[in-house]
Amino acid sequence: MADRYGTDVLSGDWRTPRRGRSQDLPASRGLVVEEVESGWVGAVVRVEKAGGIHVVHLEDRKGRTRGFEMGPGFWVDGRPVTLVPDTSAAQARLAEARQATSRTASGSRAVAAAPARVASGSRIFVEGRHDAELVEKVWGDDLRIEGVVVEMLDGVDDLAAVIRDFRPDPQRRMGVLVDHLVPGTKEARIVEEARAVPRFSAYVKVLGHPYVDVWQSVKPARLGLEQWPTIPRGTSWKHGICAHLGWPHQSQADIARAWKQILGSVRTYADLEPTLLASVEELIDFVTVPPQE
Repeated sequence: MADRYGTDVLSGDWRTPRRGRSQDLPASRGLVVEEVESGWVGAVVRVEKAGGIHVVHLEDRKGRTRGFEMGPGFWVDGRPVTLVPDTSAAQARLAEARQATSRTASGSRAVAAAPARVASGSRIFVEGRHDAELVEKVWGDDLRIEGVVVEMLDGVDDLAAVIRDFRPDPQRRMGVLVDHLVPGTKEARIVEEARAVPRFSAYVKVLGHPYVDVWQSVKPARLGLEQWPTIPRGTSWKHGICAHLGWPHQSQADIARAWKQILGSVRTYADLEPTLLASVEELIDFVTVPPQE
Protein backbone atom coordinates (compact mmCIF):
# COMPACT_ATOMS: atom_id res chain seq x y z
CA MET A 1 0.00 0.00 0.00
CA ALA A 2 1.36 3.44 -0.91
CA ASP A 3 2.20 5.83 1.94
CA ARG A 4 -0.17 8.77 1.33
CA TYR A 5 1.94 11.00 3.60
CA GLY A 6 5.34 10.19 2.05
CA THR A 7 8.54 9.62 4.00
CA ASP A 8 9.31 11.10 7.40
CA VAL A 9 11.33 14.25 6.78
CA LEU A 10 12.86 13.96 10.24
CA SER A 11 14.10 10.40 9.76
CA GLY A 12 17.84 9.86 9.32
CA ASP A 13 20.60 12.36 10.10
CA TRP A 14 18.69 15.37 8.87
CA ARG A 15 21.05 17.76 10.65
CA THR A 16 24.01 16.76 8.41
CA PRO A 17 25.32 19.83 6.53
CA ARG A 18 25.07 19.76 2.77
CA ARG A 19 28.85 19.38 2.40
CA GLY A 20 29.05 16.75 5.12
CA ARG A 21 30.40 16.85 8.64
CA SER A 22 33.92 18.11 9.27
CA GLN A 23 36.56 15.39 9.62
CA ASP A 24 39.90 15.65 11.39
CA LEU A 25 42.79 15.82 8.91
CA PRO A 26 46.52 16.02 9.74
CA ALA A 27 48.11 19.19 8.37
CA SER A 28 50.86 17.36 6.48
CA ARG A 29 53.33 19.36 4.43
CA GLY A 30 52.06 19.93 0.87
CA LEU A 31 48.38 19.44 1.68
CA VAL A 32 46.29 22.00 -0.27
CA VAL A 33 43.45 23.50 1.76
CA GLU A 34 41.09 26.49 1.61
CA GLU A 35 40.49 28.71 4.63
CA VAL A 36 36.74 29.23 4.45
CA GLU A 37 36.39 32.69 5.99
CA SER A 38 39.04 34.39 3.84
CA GLY A 39 38.90 32.13 0.81
CA TRP A 40 42.71 31.75 0.97
CA VAL A 41 43.88 28.62 -0.83
CA GLY A 42 47.37 27.29 -0.29
CA ALA A 43 49.60 24.34 0.51
CA VAL A 44 50.74 23.63 4.05
CA VAL A 45 54.38 24.69 4.34
CA ARG A 46 54.83 24.52 8.11
CA VAL A 47 53.05 24.30 11.43
CA GLU A 48 54.24 26.04 14.56
CA LYS A 49 53.00 26.50 18.09
CA ALA A 50 52.83 29.98 19.55
CA GLY A 51 51.16 30.98 22.81
CA GLY A 52 49.63 27.53 23.15
CA ILE A 53 47.98 27.81 19.72
CA HIS A 54 48.93 25.78 16.65
CA VAL A 55 49.29 27.95 13.56
CA VAL A 56 49.29 26.49 10.05
CA HIS A 57 51.05 28.45 7.30
CA LEU A 58 49.61 28.18 3.78
CA GLU A 59 51.48 29.18 0.62
CA ASP A 60 49.37 30.12 -2.40
CA ARG A 61 50.32 29.58 -6.04
CA LYS A 62 52.01 32.98 -6.16
CA GLY A 63 54.36 32.10 -3.32
CA ARG A 64 52.61 34.26 -0.74
CA THR A 65 52.22 32.80 2.76
CA ARG A 66 49.61 33.40 5.44
CA GLY A 67 49.14 31.86 8.86
CA PHE A 68 45.83 30.63 10.26
CA GLU A 69 44.85 29.15 13.58
CA MET A 70 44.65 25.41 13.22
CA GLY A 71 41.28 23.76 13.78
CA PRO A 72 37.91 23.88 12.00
CA GLY A 73 37.10 26.24 9.18
CA PHE A 74 38.98 24.64 6.28
CA TRP A 75 37.95 22.81 3.13
CA VAL A 76 39.75 20.13 1.18
CA ASP A 77 38.26 19.20 -2.20
CA GLY A 78 35.05 21.02 -1.24
CA ARG A 79 34.55 19.13 2.02
CA PRO A 80 34.94 20.60 5.51
CA VAL A 81 37.94 19.47 7.58
CA THR A 82 39.38 20.24 10.96
CA LEU A 83 43.15 20.57 10.66
CA VAL A 84 45.09 18.82 13.42
CA PRO A 85 48.87 18.51 13.99
CA ASP A 86 50.55 15.89 11.80
CA THR A 87 52.07 13.34 14.18
CA SER A 88 53.28 10.90 11.51
CA ALA A 89 56.94 11.95 11.86
CA ALA A 90 56.82 11.55 15.64
CA GLN A 91 55.13 8.18 15.28
CA ALA A 92 57.80 7.08 12.81
CA ARG A 93 60.54 8.09 15.28
CA LEU A 94 58.74 6.21 18.04
CA ALA A 95 58.40 3.13 15.86
CA GLU A 96 62.10 3.33 15.00
CA ALA A 97 63.00 3.64 18.68
CA ARG A 98 60.81 0.67 19.55
CA GLN A 99 62.37 -1.34 16.76
CA ALA A 100 65.84 -0.42 18.00
CA THR A 101 65.00 -1.55 21.53
CA SER A 102 63.62 -4.82 20.16
CA ARG A 103 67.08 -5.67 18.84
CA THR A 104 70.09 -6.88 20.74
CA ALA A 105 73.42 -5.06 20.52
CA SER A 106 74.43 -7.52 17.79
CA GLY A 107 71.41 -6.54 15.68
CA SER A 108 69.51 -9.77 16.31
CA ARG A 109 65.82 -9.72 17.22
CA ALA A 110 65.45 -9.63 21.00
CA VAL A 111 63.52 -12.47 22.63
CA ALA A 112 61.42 -11.11 25.48
CA ALA A 113 61.18 -13.02 28.77
CA ALA A 114 63.27 -15.89 27.45
CA PRO A 115 63.80 -18.56 30.13
CA ALA A 116 67.30 -19.36 31.30
CA ARG A 117 68.87 -22.04 29.15
CA VAL A 118 71.28 -24.71 30.31
CA ALA A 119 74.71 -24.20 28.78
CA SER A 120 75.41 -26.35 25.76
CA GLY A 121 78.59 -28.38 25.44
CA SER A 122 79.95 -26.09 22.72
CA ARG A 123 82.21 -23.16 23.62
CA ILE A 124 83.77 -20.04 22.13
CA PHE A 125 87.30 -19.34 23.35
CA VAL A 126 88.91 -15.88 23.23
CA GLU A 127 92.41 -14.77 24.12
CA GLY A 128 91.80 -12.56 27.14
CA ARG A 129 89.46 -10.66 29.42
CA HIS A 130 89.03 -7.67 27.11
CA ASP A 131 88.03 -9.92 24.22
CA ALA A 132 85.54 -11.72 26.45
CA GLU A 133 84.02 -8.48 27.74
CA LEU A 134 83.59 -7.10 24.22
CA VAL A 135 81.95 -10.30 22.96
CA GLU A 136 79.67 -10.31 26.01
CA LYS A 137 78.61 -6.70 25.50
CA VAL A 138 77.66 -7.09 21.84
CA TRP A 139 76.68 -10.78 21.54
CA GLY A 140 75.87 -11.70 25.15
CA ASP A 141 72.09 -11.81 24.68
CA ASP A 142 72.43 -14.02 21.62
CA LEU A 143 74.84 -16.39 23.33
CA ARG A 144 72.61 -16.77 26.39
CA ILE A 145 69.65 -17.68 24.17
CA GLU A 146 71.82 -20.32 22.49
CA GLY A 147 73.33 -21.52 25.77
CA VAL A 148 76.90 -20.88 24.56
CA VAL A 149 79.59 -19.97 27.10
CA VAL A 150 82.64 -17.79 26.28
CA GLU A 151 85.90 -18.88 27.92
CA MET A 152 89.30 -17.17 28.14
CA LEU A 153 92.49 -18.78 26.89
CA ASP A 154 95.03 -16.36 28.34
CA GLY A 155 96.92 -16.50 25.04
CA VAL A 156 97.10 -19.02 22.21
CA ASP A 157 100.70 -20.22 22.50
CA ASP A 158 99.54 -23.78 23.25
CA LEU A 159 96.27 -23.81 21.32
CA ALA A 160 96.72 -27.36 20.03
CA ALA A 161 96.95 -28.65 23.61
CA VAL A 162 93.80 -26.73 24.56
CA ILE A 163 91.95 -28.41 21.68
CA ARG A 164 93.12 -31.87 22.78
CA ASP A 165 92.04 -31.16 26.36
CA PHE A 166 88.61 -29.91 25.25
CA ARG A 167 88.10 -32.94 22.97
CA PRO A 168 85.47 -31.43 20.66
CA ASP A 169 82.95 -33.66 18.89
CA PRO A 170 79.74 -33.23 16.84
CA GLN A 171 77.74 -32.32 19.97
CA ARG A 172 80.54 -30.30 21.59
CA ARG A 173 82.00 -27.86 19.08
CA MET A 174 84.81 -25.41 19.70
CA GLY A 175 85.20 -21.92 18.24
CA VAL A 176 88.34 -19.85 18.81
CA LEU A 177 88.84 -16.12 18.21
CA VAL A 178 92.50 -15.10 17.79
CA ASP A 179 93.99 -11.60 17.90
CA HIS A 180 96.40 -10.38 15.18
CA LEU A 181 95.78 -13.32 12.87
CA VAL A 182 97.62 -12.21 9.73
CA PRO A 183 99.91 -14.16 7.38
CA GLY A 184 103.50 -14.58 8.52
CA THR A 185 102.88 -13.93 12.21
CA LYS A 186 103.47 -16.23 15.17
CA GLU A 187 99.71 -16.43 15.60
CA ALA A 188 99.24 -17.66 12.03
CA ARG A 189 101.72 -20.50 12.57
CA ILE A 190 100.08 -21.52 15.85
CA VAL A 191 96.63 -21.55 14.28
CA GLU A 192 97.83 -23.61 11.31
CA GLU A 193 99.16 -26.26 13.67
CA ALA A 194 95.99 -26.20 15.79
CA ARG A 195 93.71 -26.62 12.79
CA ALA A 196 95.57 -29.79 11.86
CA VAL A 197 95.09 -31.57 15.20
CA PRO A 198 94.00 -35.11 14.19
CA ARG A 199 90.51 -36.39 15.01
CA PHE A 200 89.18 -33.04 16.26
CA SER A 201 89.74 -30.72 13.29
CA ALA A 202 86.20 -31.13 11.88
CA TYR A 203 84.68 -29.81 15.10
CA VAL A 204 87.01 -26.84 15.61
CA LYS A 205 86.89 -23.49 13.84
CA VAL A 206 89.66 -20.96 14.47
CA LEU A 207 89.13 -17.44 13.15
CA GLY A 208 90.60 -14.08 13.99
CA HIS A 209 90.99 -10.43 13.23
CA PRO A 210 94.05 -8.50 11.99
CA TYR A 211 94.29 -6.06 14.91
CA VAL A 212 97.19 -6.04 17.33
CA ASP A 213 94.71 -5.91 20.19
CA VAL A 214 90.93 -6.22 20.41
CA TRP A 215 90.85 -2.52 21.41
CA GLN A 216 91.62 -1.75 17.79
CA SER A 217 88.46 -3.52 16.61
CA VAL A 218 86.45 -0.63 18.05
CA LYS A 219 85.96 2.00 15.37
CA PRO A 220 88.30 4.93 16.16
CA ALA A 221 85.51 7.45 15.57
CA ARG A 222 83.95 6.27 18.85
CA LEU A 223 86.96 7.85 20.59
CA GLY A 224 87.09 10.95 18.43
CA LEU A 225 89.93 9.60 16.27
CA GLU A 226 90.16 9.43 12.49
CA GLN A 227 92.25 6.28 12.83
CA TRP A 228 94.11 4.35 15.49
CA PRO A 229 97.66 5.70 15.86
CA THR A 230 100.71 3.66 14.89
CA ILE A 231 102.68 2.69 18.00
CA PRO A 232 106.48 2.40 17.57
CA ARG A 233 108.12 -1.01 18.01
CA GLY A 234 109.38 -1.55 21.53
CA THR A 235 106.46 0.36 23.05
CA SER A 236 103.58 -1.50 24.65
CA TRP A 237 100.65 -1.03 22.28
CA LYS A 238 98.12 -0.33 25.01
CA HIS A 239 100.45 2.07 26.83
CA GLY A 240 101.16 3.84 23.55
CA ILE A 241 97.44 4.23 22.82
CA CYS A 242 96.77 5.65 26.28
CA ALA A 243 99.67 8.09 25.91
CA HIS A 244 98.34 9.23 22.52
CA LEU A 245 94.90 9.83 24.02
CA GLY A 246 96.35 11.63 27.02
CA TRP A 247 95.11 8.99 29.46
CA PRO A 248 97.05 7.74 32.52
CA HIS A 249 98.98 4.55 31.73
CA GLN A 250 101.51 4.04 34.50
CA SER A 251 99.83 1.04 36.12
CA GLN A 252 97.70 -1.94 35.21
CA ALA A 253 94.79 -0.18 36.90
CA ASP A 254 95.23 2.71 34.44
CA ILE A 255 95.10 0.28 31.51
CA ALA A 256 91.99 -1.35 32.96
CA ARG A 257 90.27 2.05 33.28
CA ALA A 258 91.25 2.91 29.71
CA TRP A 259 89.66 -0.29 28.44
CA LYS A 260 86.48 0.40 30.41
CA GLN A 261 86.26 3.78 28.71
CA ILE A 262 86.76 2.22 25.27
CA LEU A 263 84.27 -0.56 26.00
CA GLY A 264 81.80 2.01 27.26
CA SER A 265 81.90 3.75 23.87
CA VAL A 266 80.58 0.61 22.17
CA ARG A 267 76.79 0.67 21.86
CA THR A 268 76.03 -1.90 19.15
CA TYR A 269 77.73 -4.01 16.50
CA ALA A 270 77.85 -0.89 14.28
CA ASP A 271 80.66 0.46 16.49
CA LEU A 272 82.95 -2.47 15.64
CA GLU A 273 85.08 -3.16 12.59
CA PRO A 274 83.54 -5.53 10.02
CA THR A 275 86.44 -8.02 10.22
CA LEU A 276 85.74 -8.75 13.89
CA LEU A 277 81.99 -8.90 13.29
CA ALA A 278 82.35 -11.45 10.51
CA SER A 279 84.60 -13.73 12.58
CA VAL A 280 82.43 -13.69 15.71
CA GLU A 281 79.22 -14.23 13.76
CA GLU A 282 80.75 -17.17 11.90
CA LEU A 283 81.99 -18.72 15.14
CA ILE A 284 78.53 -18.40 16.71
CA ASP A 285 76.97 -20.05 13.66
CA PHE A 286 79.53 -22.86 13.85
CA VAL A 287 79.07 -23.71 17.53
CA THR A 288 75.26 -23.52 17.37
CA VAL A 289 74.84 -26.08 14.59
CA PRO A 290 72.15 -28.53 15.83
CA PRO A 291 73.74 -31.79 17.05
CA GLN A 292 73.67 -34.64 14.55
CA GLU A 293 71.50 -37.59 15.46
